This record gives sequence, C-alpha cells and structure tokens, in this order.
Amino acid sequence: MNLLAGLLATIVAAAPVAAQQTNKTELTPAQSTAATELLLQALKERQAAVIHSNLAESVRSSIDVATIQKRLDSRKAILSTKVIGVTPGYRTTTVDAVVSTADGEKPILLMLDDDGKLLAWKWAGQIEGLEATALDFVKDLAAGRWVVARSKLSLDMQSELAPGDLERKWTKLQKVSGGFRQVKDAVIANQGGEQQLVLVAVEFMNTTSNLFVIFDGSGRIINVDISEEFV
Repeated sequence: MNLLAGLLATIVAAAPVAAQQTNKTELTPAQSTAATELLLQALKERQAAVIHSNLAESVRSSIDVATIQKRLDSRKAILSTKVIGVTPGYRTTTVDAVVSTADGEKPILLMLDDDGKLLAWKWAGQIEGLEATALDFVKDLAAGRWVVARSKLSLDMQSELAPGDLERKWTKLQKVSGGFRQVKDAVIANQGGEQQLVLVAVEFMNTTSNLFVIFDGSGRIINVDISEEFV
C-alpha cells in the first residue's frame, strides 16, 4: 500500500493544478446564466449548429456539427431546463443546471471559459464502475473519439487538456509503441478515498503496457500516465 501511495503521489503531483491560476474570470453570473440558458435551449431544441458555435475554440475545432446533431437526435426529448447555480472561478465559471425528460430530472454540470463558451461538461450521477470508465476512456482514445474521451476527465483536467492535446499524446504514444492493437483488460489497484487507481492493459504492436488511470473520489479521471512518451 505504501508503494501504491508513493506511485499515486508521484503521478498526481505532475498534474496541472487549476488552483495555481491567479486570474479570476471576468464573466459575470448574469452573463454565465445567459450563456448557459442559450446552450440548454439549443440542447432542448436539438440545434447542433448553435451548440457548436458556442463551444470553446479548443473544443469546437475537434468536433463538427453533424456529429453533435447525431448525438442530440439519439437522446430523449427534453421538456424543460433550468439553471440552479453559478460559481465563478479562476478563468472559468461552473454552472449547475437541471434538464427534465419523461424519465424525470437529470442534473448537468457545465464549465464556461472567460468568453462564456462551453469548455467542459458532464451529466451528474452517470459515473460507471471505475474499470468500465477506464476501459471506455482508452477505447475512445484508440477510436479517435477525443471529445468523448475528454468528457470522462475531471473538469479541472478538461480545462487543461483540449481534445487536440489528447490526440497529440495518443498519436505520439502509438508511434513509439508500434501502433495500437487492442485494449485487453482493466484492474482496480486502489479503490475508495480521494485518489483511486485503475491499470488498463493496452496491447501495441511492439509491447503491452499498463496505462495508469487515476480517479478522484467521485469517479472522474484526474490524471493518466503510461510512459515518458505520453506527455
């Protein structure tokens, strides 16, 4: 357990720390609410073009309108939406909202950048088992689903890594490992507490490596480490 704790400390220490940012966002609560209501209305009316135009540039450049529309069309109809909380932070604002469907209310969390554009998001309460989440994350990387993979990261990590950053890291890793072959399995190495570790065995052409996927206490990915090449 001491060895694991040391490993976790080493890996997590290398992660960017959002709290070190010193510039408070200039976006007002009223502006944040208006930006979120626009996004939620577009979500309700399945207006992919509106959502796409209101994504932060780093996210918008990695996904097209057609892909967004396909996802919107596959979701259940939204009856109503409501913003329930706005929390300004350093260079970003976190907004809590609720959407209502025929199945009931569903909470959603959104992070906006200084311009009121959507930087990160997650559906609250939809956290799968750690192994399943880690496996899905790596499979998303292997399939080039950068935006989907990024959505499994913690909001702080999403704010530090654009979809293009994940693409660059994964592409570099494939080059030095001889190309991706398959995701083999995942094993929980540490569960419970503020830091949790899952090892995902990934088979490349030249080697099979264990990808260390670090989760926070709520099941969101806060760091990923596999080798010196994954930087």
